[in-house]
Amino acid sequence: MRRWRLPIIVVAAVLGLGMLLWLVDFVLRLQGAIALFSPLLAQIFLIAVGVGAIAVIAGGIYYLRPFFRPRRAAAPQVPEAKAEAAQVALSGVEQQVAQIQDTVARTALEEKLAALKTDWQQRDIRVVLFGIGSVGKTSIVNGLLGDLVGTVAAPLGTTTTATAYPLQVKGVEQVVWLTDTPGLLEASAAGPDHETQVRQLATDADLLLFVIDNDLRQSEYAVARSLLDMGKRVIVVLNKADLYPDDELSEIVEKVRSRLAAALDPADVVDVAANPQPVRLITGEVAQMEPDLWPLEQRLTAVLRTEGADLLADSLLLRSQRLGVEARNLMQAQRHQAANAVIERYQWINAAVVAATPLPGIDLLATAAINAQMVLELGKVYQFNLSIEEGKDLAYAVARSLTGLGIAKGVMNLLALGMQTTLPTAIASRGVQGITAAYLTRIAGKSFMDYFTQNQDWGDGGIGEVVQKQFQLNRREQFVREFIADAIAHLREEVSVPLDLPLQLKDLPPLDNAPDR
Repeated sequence: MRRWRLPIIVVAAVLGLGMLLWLVDFVLRLQGAIALFSPLLAQIFLIAVGVGAIAVIAGGIYYLRPFFRPRRAAAPQVPEAKAEAAQVALSGVEQQVAQIQDTVARTALEEKLAALKTDWQQRDIRVVLFGIGSVGKTSIVNGLLGDLVGTVAAPLGTTTTATAYPLQVKGVEQVVWLTDTPGLLEASAAGPDHETQVRQLATDADLLLFVIDNDLRQSEYAVARSLLDMGKRVIVVLNKADLYPDDELSEIVEKVRSRLAAALDPADVVDVAANPQPVRLITGEVAQMEPDLWPLEQRLTAVLRTEGADLLADSLLLRSQRLGVEARNLMQAQRHQAANAVIERYQWINAAVVAATPLPGIDLLATAAINAQMVLELGKVYQFNLSIEEGKDLAYAVARSLTGLGIAKGVMNLLALGMQTTLPTAIASRGVQGITAAYLTRIAGKSFMDYFTQNQDWGDGGIGEVVQKQFQLNRREQFVREFIADAIAHLREEVSVPLDLPLQLKDLPPLDNAPDR
């Protein structure tokens, strides 16, 4: 439509001028006819026509003035539902961050949270150019800004750091920040930190301009799909359109649209020539063609005008959710660390109690009574307040599963082999019984960790499947050997009675299908 604007204006001006000349001629003819009868009346008529013309022109200017003023859209208002969701997400993240004990990790998250709040208040729109090197990202930035902000001649790309420039878009009141980023290949070559920074800018952007210079390479397609699946708003910009004949260019555009059809509107794939190659004229002279960014300018303006509020809301909500996931992962790691400390403490308590008891065999009910207290402490680590009765019920349920699945006997046999003794001797040995109790306490504790991590749920397979999984995870040969050695050291230090424990361990038998811990 823009290309027809000037011809329409010219035609309208010619028609208007023609009508004006006809009207002047008509008035003069009429004034001349009146003058034949009364020269005075003719002069009065001419003055009246002049005053009327001035009044019409003044009125036209007054009423048409608003149409000639540049229209500026009001600041996009974040939709209420999305704004509320983002606020809830931010509040949740703030509470999670406050609970993180690691000072370094907490400070890093607090900085991200502060940046997120600042963006929420400023409502600036961030548009990030993203893609591999040498596809012409900097040329596009130069064209959109109308100023040379970066060199564009190097074959492998020249942008080494991400740089943001303010861009004023007609009809959009907010400041639009246009960010040029290093190509993915250059960022990878510069080190993992640079690549992480580029990808972080892309995921934090309100709108992404994904720049390519041909059909999508497999690596580009994978990145584009991951960003779209994440929920990012993307415009794919096929640059260097001047290098392709019209039919080939149309074919490439259709291929890109087809490959991304499931997640991208066809209108969001545009072709441009940000830095067209010089062409040789018939005269032999070389002419530099003007950049053609009109399709991108048109689409970018339309998206920012119509979707500006949604872009801000979606981006803020997505970033809040991602920050929440990061905080939850840190909280989970912190809880796991605290839970492992609780389990280790109780496994050695059980080992000492069983080893010091002059009774043959392992009293699983006695260890379950101690484990009930362990359950209560683990519940507090994961922010669940259990009663003593609930702790006992859970401890006894796991003890029954250990016995019913044959895990208790299997552990005793495994440890007996590792300590160069027979099963009957191991049963009579206080030391082996104590180590077995510690091992079973560890399996029980790890099972409780799964239970609390899943919000007090044993999962579809029930308690038996969780206990069996933890047994498999904790029967790796190297771990068992180290566990026995640690247990012997603890028991010799804490239990005063003779334990009949070996000074050295023999090799354990092969443990088939034992996954890594």
